Parts: sequence; C-alpha cells; structure tokens
Amino acid sequence: MAEFERELNWDDEIVKDSDFVLLPEGDYDFRVTAFERGRHNGSEKLPPCNKAVVTLEIDSPDGKAYIKHNLFLHSRCEGLLSNFFTGIGQKKHGEPLKMNWNTVIGSTGRCKVTIRNWKNTKTGEDMQSNEVKKFYEPSTENSPKLEPDDYPFKPGVF
Repeated sequence: MAEFERELNWDDEIVKDSDFVLLPEGDYDFRVTAFERGRHNGSEKLPPCNKAVVTLEIDSPDGKAYIKHNLFLHSRCEGLLSNFFTGIGQKKHGEPLKMNWNTVIGSTGRCKVTIRNWKNTKTGEDMQSNEVKKFYEPSTENSPKLEPDDYPFKPGVF
C-alpha cells in the first residue's frame, strides 16, 4: 500500500523518525520538487514583495536532503533570480527571460550548498541547516556534440 500524506488524529500511532539530512558544504546536483507562491512581509534589507519558495531535492549517501530556497521577486534580487533560472537551464547570460514558473518543478541543475548556523529563538538552542549560495550554469562540456548526420530529423525525408 502506498504511503500518502494526511492529517493525523490526536491518538494516532506514529512510526517514522525524522528524515532531516544535513549535507556537508559542497556542490550538488538537485531537482526542484515543489514550488509555492508566497509573500515577503518586508525586512531591514528588502521591502514587501512576492516570493517563490522552491524545494530542492538532493541525493546524498545519508539519504535525500531537501532545501527550501526563497526567491524574492524584487528588482534588488534580479541577479539572484537570473542565477536560479540560468542554473535550471531556462535563461542564457545576457538574454532577457520571462520567468516561466510552470516549468520549474522537475527542473534540474547544480548548486553550491553551505551550512547556516543559527539560534532557535524559542529554545536558545544552536541549530544548523543547509542553504543554497549559488546555482551553476549548466555545463556544455559533457553535452554530446551532434554532427549533421546524427540529427533525427532530416528535411525532406519521411
């Protein structure tokens, strides 16, 4: 029987342990598994604006790791948006792009992951989590080079 998400009752039995995986800092391949539209309420550094929250899935020897990454839709963050869309292969350097959020889920790429240290304001406990520092432009070095005879479509041939 397949597992599915559901609301738990107060007296339900629980079995699953935490599946949180803290990745060591480094470069990782990822796949976008979720996208949510949200709103940033404003902060010292950025006024209120729309935001996208993407969930990245990364395979590691310790299991799958999931990182939620905020993309703020504000002109101050345009370079960060470009970095993300370039990283998933939608944008080319120096070319404009109309952001196509409908194609984000399932996109893949490579990113630099770091460890963020922070303090839980409720418990005072020191905590750690992963965050994405940058997305890498897809490499064309490993892409196969097609010769004219390799193309599946040949004009005038049916």
